[in-house]
Amino acid sequence: MSEAAPLIPPDEIRQRAYELWERNHRPEGFEVEFWLLAERELRAERRAQLRQQAPPKS
Repeated sequence: MSEAAPLIPPDEIRQRAYELWERNHRPEGFEVEFWLLAERELRAERRAQLRQQAPPKS
């Protein structure tokens, strides 16, 4: 798994996209935008977790 693109299961993306959609008052016609935003958020969170778990560089 590369740091640039951690694998995110589609079910996790779907759940986050749904949460974002609900928080934004359920607008119609923005499925792709919410999916991409959810994917971007989850990838950023995973990269941050990986950086925290990585041993310090000497």
